[in-house]
Amino acid sequence: MSILNPLRIAAAASLLALTAGAASAQNPDLTKNPENTGRAATATEATQKNDSLKEWQVAKSAKTSLASAIATAEAKGEEKGGRAIDADFEKADSKNPAHYAIKVVYPSGKLVEYGINADTGELYKTENQPIERYFTRLKPADFQNAKVSLKDAIALAEQKAPGSKAYEAEVEREGKAVEYEIKVALTDREQKIKVGPDGTVKND
Repeated sequence: MSILNPLRIAAAASLLALTAGAASAQNPDLTKNPENTGRAATATEATQKNDSLKEWQVAKSAKTSLASAIATAEAKGEEKGGRAIDADFEKADSKNPAHYAIKVVYPSGKLVEYGINADTGELYKTENQPIERYFTRLKPADFQNAKVSLKDAIALAEQKAPGSKAYEAEVEREGKAVEYEIKVALTDREQKIKVGPDGTVKND
């Protein structure tokens, strides 16, 4: 029976450790490296670990997509037919988790802001708002008659910038129709993309 040389065993162990270290460097755990990537286990934790991160960096860690949050908000409320007209990602603070603040307008003209937790996707606050304070030229019918919804515009914007993640969206006036401005988070920057009422996509 042969006895293995201790030096050969030590050399093999060192080589194995070096190989594992190289693999780890090539495939970093993004959930534990928020200072370099803006990624963390959750968007709320990303803010807690590094408060200097910008919103687009923190938004990349959100477990709930903007489109999903909008769908949740539009499904709330006693009145049917609500359409989202504005969605802002907000970092966590002492009182709120990382969340999407989504404004939904109803056929009656009622405007409601829903707070959707960016990690769990759950509704955690509701606030009625006077539509007159938010829009001066747009009417509820403008959104109801739009061929492209805010959710559609988000999907188109993300297709325009492959690998991006939409985190903010708003509706603007373009002639007699609505136009959408979408902000998406890329690996190292943010980008604004506009989507026309017919679905035409263009960079800002």
